[in-house]
Amino acid sequence: MNIDLNLLPLFLAVAEEHSFTAAAARLGITRSAVSQGIRRLEDAFGTLLVMRTTRSVNLTEAGERLYQSLSLPLSSIESAFEEVTADSTPRGRLRIAVTSIAEEFLSGPLLASFAAAHPAVSLDIVVTDEEFDIVAAGYDAGVRLGEVIEKDMIAVPLAGQQREMVVASPAYLATNSKPAHPRELVGHRCIGWRSSPNVAPYRWEFEEAGIPFDVAIEPQITTNDLRLMLRLALAGGGITFATQETFRPFIETGELVSLLDEFLPHFPGFYLYFPQRHNMAPKLRALIEHVRRWQQRFT
Repeated sequence: MNIDLNLLPLFLAVAEEHSFTAAAARLGITRSAVSQGIRRLEDAFGTLLVMRTTRSVNLTEAGERLYQSLSLPLSSIESAFEEVTADSTPRGRLRIAVTSIAEEFLSGPLLASFAAAHPAVSLDIVVTDEEFDIVAAGYDAGVRLGEVIEKDMIAVPLAGQQREMVVASPAYLATNSKPAHPRELVGHRCIGWRSSPNVAPYRWEFEEAGIPFDVAIEPQITTNDLRLMLRLALAGGGITFATQETFRPFIETGELVSLLDEFLPHFPGFYLYFPQRHNMAPKLRALIEHVRRWQQRFT
């Protein structure tokens, strides 16, 4: 393996500073020299060592192994280099941050089929609705609605367009009139969602004559658990609001009734997103290819 050992101090500076700018200042060189040096080192290993965005810098799993190996005796470093060098087999831990409303991704079959096809990859999936920098937090990828993904990320669609639905059970509607307009929801018992206790409940979004608007409902029950919202609606607890994948099976069986359909337009759906393509780890590339094959079912 032809590794320029002069690049290792540069890598160490980036690993310890978590910043190309700070590493450049520490070494007395330009930020561009740091960036080019890391790219040359990654090309030599054939794998991504440093995840970087416009907001943060963090080591990949391979970068962490290299960083740890540099504390070994010199006699062990060459063998450690061989371990860092990527082969074509997807392996290692793949960390993914997924929004709780990504029903298609979290439903089971997509992830189960990926795990079966790639037994050397261990999936570490955190379901969270908090907004944060996945690179700074040490994740390989995330799943969110396309409209809220940062512009410097690469995004792969998981399915087709999405649509919100307003639903209630037949039992609830037997004793309460159907709302004819979204603004009538304020007079109904509603089940709302919010991402965390310190934020206001999500405002339900609609469209009329091509003009978007939202309704600030006053939910009698508020939760951050989509499954609880579903269970409460099925139990006649009130009207609730979420993406169509959550409710479709229960609409089809008649356990829930769809309301206000004419006010609910389609919008871009969920995406798997990640920072960059160059020298991508095989484990992440395998997941992207799996998602693309999965998405082809909708096209």
